[in-house]
Amino acid sequence: MHSFTIKDLENLSGIKAHTIRIWEQRYSFLKPSRTDTNIRFYSNEELKKLLNVALLNKYGFKISHIDRMNEGEIKERILSLNQLEAQQERIVNTLIQNMVDLDMESFESTLNNFISIRGIEKTILQIIFPYLEKIGILWMTNHINPAQEHLVSNIIRQKLISGTEDINNRVRINKSVLLFLPEGEYHELGLLFMNYLLKNRGVNTIYLGCSIPANDVEYVVKLKKPDYLYTHLTTVGPKFNFDKFITNVNKKFIDTPMIVSGQLTHTYEKKIHPPVHFKKSYSEVMEFVYGL
Repeated sequence: MHSFTIKDLENLSGIKAHTIRIWEQRYSFLKPSRTDTNIRFYSNEELKKLLNVALLNKYGFKISHIDRMNEGEIKERILSLNQLEAQQERIVNTLIQNMVDLDMESFESTLNNFISIRGIEKTILQIIFPYLEKIGILWMTNHINPAQEHLVSNIIRQKLISGTEDINNRVRINKSVLLFLPEGEYHELGLLFMNYLLKNRGVNTIYLGCSIPANDVEYVVKLKKPDYLYTHLTTVGPKFNFDKFITNVNKKFIDTPMIVSGQLTHTYEKKIHPPVHFKKSYSEVMEFVYGL
């Protein structure tokens, strides 16, 4: 990944594109290049710089003040932020920067350090999930190198599986959820995260994994009779048809509610009907989990 659009910067930093353009005009820390058609694009270094500037600005530093700081002063100020939320955002930004630099050793070390201090559950909820929310849009728009995605995904996958295996919840809920990704969807991290949340709640989960044919899902549903089906759609291959998927669900699983979360729920414009239910935000997902 060598360049980002202004929309990428907006999604990753939380700063509106309009504000980014104003900052470019008034200050010196961002100097985008332009394509032959005069469209802005930003380097890895500019992304990392904006993440740091946005964090300091959010926690009280004026842009004019930040603009006069050198790189060392910016890092020093960021490390001095003592609000818990600011520290968590700093770690998420660090993971993004490690990914951009393809520094997987630092990426895993950052996660391991937080796990050793806060534990796996808080790491998943406070660091991994916010990180996935930020970079998920890059996966969906193919603005991330596949090698970076695979390396990052494998590390996080290991942490999620390890955290799930370590769950020791004596409370059991008499509900079962079958989790799967449809054919063509291989982005498994969101589904693994949901599996963790549900098991940690005491729900019995049946985890099928990624790119599962509808007939295979139907076979397991008839055999195990789960209370819910769950899928998390980040991005899918060109052969995936969302309309067809929804239609098949309505035909094959009319008596089993299907919960769908993930980035693609925001792109589907048609009205949905039971048994399909979209959960478009983290709060909606958690409302479902704790409503079981």
